[in-house]
Amino acid sequence: MSAPPSQPPSPAGTSFASATPFGMDLVRDVLNSRVYDVAVRTPLQPAPRLSERLGQRVYFKREDQQPVFSFKLRGAYNRMAQLSEAERAAGVICASAGNHAQGVAYSAQQLGVRAVIVMPVTTPDIKVRACRDRGAEVILYGDSFSDAAAHAFEVQAERGLTFIHPFDDPAVIAGQGTVGLELLSQVQEGAYTVFVPVGGGGLIAGVAAFLGTLNPAVRIVGVEPEDSAAMSLSIQAGERVWLKQVGLFVDGVAVKQVGEHTFALCREYVHDWVTVTTDEVCAAIKDVFDDTRSIMEPAGALAVAGLKRYARQLEGTGQTLVALTCGANMNFDRLRHVAERAEVGEQKEAVLAVTIPEQPGAFVRFCGALGPLAVTEFNYRYAPRQDARIFVGVQLQRPGDRAAIVQRLEEAGYPVLDLTDDEVAGVHVRHMVGGRAPEALHERLYSFNFPERPGALLEFLLRLGQEWNISLFHYRNHGSDYGRVLAGIQVPLQDLSRFREALAGVGYDFTEQTANPAYRTFLQ
Repeated sequence: MSAPPSQPPSPAGTSFASATPFGMDLVRDVLNSRVYDVAVRTPLQPAPRLSERLGQRVYFKREDQQPVFSFKLRGAYNRMAQLSEAERAAGVICASAGNHAQGVAYSAQQLGVRAVIVMPVTTPDIKVRACRDRGAEVILYGDSFSDAAAHAFEVQAERGLTFIHPFDDPAVIAGQGTVGLELLSQVQEGAYTVFVPVGGGGLIAGVAAFLGTLNPAVRIVGVEPEDSAAMSLSIQAGERVWLKQVGLFVDGVAVKQVGEHTFALCREYVHDWVTVTTDEVCAAIKDVFDDTRSIMEPAGALAVAGLKRYARQLEGTGQTLVALTCGANMNFDRLRHVAERAEVGEQKEAVLAVTIPEQPGAFVRFCGALGPLAVTEFNYRYAPRQDARIFVGVQLQRPGDRAAIVQRLEEAGYPVLDLTDDEVAGVHVRHMVGGRAPEALHERLYSFNFPERPGALLEFLLRLGQEWNISLFHYRNHGSDYGRVLAGIQVPLQDLSRFREALAGVGYDFTEQTANPAYRTFLQ
């Protein structure tokens, strides 16, 4: 499919004039690149924890350690260093989801060139601020790179600026190819596999063509999100396709159509393709953190997610696998969502809807049926009916444990609905379980803290006893030393003295929250 009219073309008058095709000319351009005026040679860092888990030798190529926390500086500077005097005087413009924009802004600052940056309105604020802090004019337009790029070409025509393409420019591709130049000397093995994140294709085109020309034993695997797989779909179709929609979680690769140059290079030099889910990307962010104590943005961990999925299909162990961690421009508030989804992405948590009897003691019996398994989340609100529905998260020791847990609960007589892979449940429903319950008479609300360890929830319920009915319950494991529970308990006034004595005997810190305004507004 050809691009709609609003899609910007590749830069005019630039091409690889190789008869091989592309290879040796690109190698020459990579070797002559000006990237090291501003960029650094990033380390190839072992990932011991992930290596042990996968049974392979895993390395991270740490492009997140560039001055703009992304590899994009390489290509942007290499292109801008080749501007004519007239082009420098007029200024430059680019469209970017964030990291290329920072590369252009940084390069413009170093070269003394005026820069205009058009960014999608969905771009994380940390990237917008970084561009403005470096003196660039920022225009926010559209929901994706393609929307921003179309507008950028309109502004370019109006102001006479030079467009710095984020991926489909030979000078940009050659600049990104210097990552492959560094790998050539950093990886000692002759044969290894490199996993490269893919949006428009500039990084993988440069790395794949450079390494493929100089060391054909290197295997190149492109990694894309399932909801933004423009390049692999184009390869399958034999032509560049246009995606009507792209997912925005991995915003750094949210491209509706790949480049002409990059498509041709990928067809020639990329060996395989992997697509991954949002949950797998979140799990990969955690994997990188566990091994490096660094936090990647979603696109920065994309290659690691693909490496993990690919490694599960490998025959044998001890292979050398390299993932390019390409960016670390993460908005801090996104970490809440990442942490929530990482356990599911790593297949370490099962999310279940379970039906239990609506009667005192039902919680304790249900936790007994779970046995020693660690409960990561427990949501419940009283309703005047025979059965209750609870929303439960259970920690898994192995991915295959989920089916066994469901089977165990069903054999114990509990109807179970597995919601682990349900996007609506994971993003929304788990936070909406509850509501008002005027039928829950004499309800008192308490918050509790207890040591976070397997079996602690069951121990807490047993200590509380089964004399008083629990009418509201919320618990979520937040990875800290102490778990936090919010519980509503029906205690008639005549039982209040005995109940307080029982609470004192539980042995956990607690605070009464019955007068809490949020509780009174939404739950009482």
